[in-house]
Amino acid sequence: MDSDTLQVFQQELTCSICMNCFLDPVTIDCGHSFCRPCLSLCWEEGQTPRSCPECRGIAERPHFKTNIVLKRLASLARQARADHDHRSEEQICETHREARGLFCEADRTLLCGPCSERPEHAAHSHRPTHRAAEESREELLKRMRSLWKMREEIQISLNQEANTTQSFEDYMALRKVMIKLEYQRMLLFLREEEQLHLEALEREAKEICEQLKESVFQMTQQRGSLKEMYRELTGMCHKPDVELLQDLDNVLEMTDLAQMQKPQPVNPELPSWPVSGFLHMLNNFRVNNVLSRTTTVHHVILDDASVLFEDDNPSTSRQPRGGACAVSWGAWAFTSGRHYWELDVALSSSWVLGVCKSIFTRDTSIIIGAEEAFFLCSTKVNSQYILSTTSPPFVHFVKRPLGRIGVFLDYDNGTVSFYDVFRSSLIYSYLPSAFSSPLIPFLCLKSP
Repeated sequence: MDSDTLQVFQQELTCSICMNCFLDPVTIDCGHSFCRPCLSLCWEEGQTPRSCPECRGIAERPHFKTNIVLKRLASLARQARADHDHRSEEQICETHREARGLFCEADRTLLCGPCSERPEHAAHSHRPTHRAAEESREELLKRMRSLWKMREEIQISLNQEANTTQSFEDYMALRKVMIKLEYQRMLLFLREEEQLHLEALEREAKEICEQLKESVFQMTQQRGSLKEMYRELTGMCHKPDVELLQDLDNVLEMTDLAQMQKPQPVNPELPSWPVSGFLHMLNNFRVNNVLSRTTTVHHVILDDASVLFEDDNPSTSRQPRGGACAVSWGAWAFTSGRHYWELDVALSSSWVLGVCKSIFTRDTSIIIGAEEAFFLCSTKVNSQYILSTTSPPFVHFVKRPLGRIGVFLDYDNGTVSFYDVFRSSLIYSYLPSAFSSPLIPFLCLKSP
């Protein structure tokens, strides 16, 4: 084939996109042919619908099969060009003056026939250069098809991710609205519950106040009646013996009845109302094992000389009662943040718990710094248990907790709160004040 014929032949087998000989050619609907990689890249970067790069005709199908005839002709055209190139001076072996038409797969070099028979190449595999190149092209095309397929799969995933992203953003916007509405609804429920709680508290307080007023009235009346009876009995004692003895039975019966009608004091104890959801909220700040040091002592005293437990007998001096106290406190202190823990007081009748600034131990006593000591105490006075707090001392007219007590320390806002876990109710919350030192968890259980 002369050079002119070869040139015309190669022009007919040239892709109009890359201007090179067809590589894996495909023929589209309008009849024009292109390299598959060129057409893929062209249509990938172009607008839809897909059109022919030459005539702009619309291609209905997105995928096409390889034009086998064009592929063979393109291979022949490349071989003819390679044969023509082999005759060039740079492709002639300088030693044997023959064309380098063989490819050594081991050394990846071009060899002429005599060079391939030399000892250093004789054991290697040799193939005609054109065949080796075509096989390499097929391998590259195979990998290209795999890469393009993967790229298309990634594009599908990318489209899905884009849709998912938009759906997720829309959902997030909706989710925010739902959460806001839910919290508004919860706030509404809590406000309604708060109102009911306050109304019930007002009713209970009013009823207890009425009971206290009635009790005061009855005691005043009884006290006056007893005074009159006392005066009458005094007069009876001065009567003649016979008259005294005759009226004695009536007088004794009257005094016995008066003693039986002794009015009992009112125990002004408010009911414990549960607060919805507060335990669940506090558990977000739950800390465990806050008490790591334990000892047994007989005296627990604040450093202002006041005792935390009063004697059962009110006539005695204010000294710590006999018996041992199990005292536990934390090895490390809180200096910031919010912290919640629970302590069990079910097995102790008298106890003290909360947080304090400092603890000093002696042989049989523990002294606690009264400054910044925030305690909830249960003590027994006149056969009744009194619930109180320190800093300053304050008695609480609510039911005494009999199980677990929750302690919530909000250091940053300067508050300490106590909760009855079983009843899900508030016992007491100290008013906000700025803490100036680390605070240590504390628990003292009095032996029964």
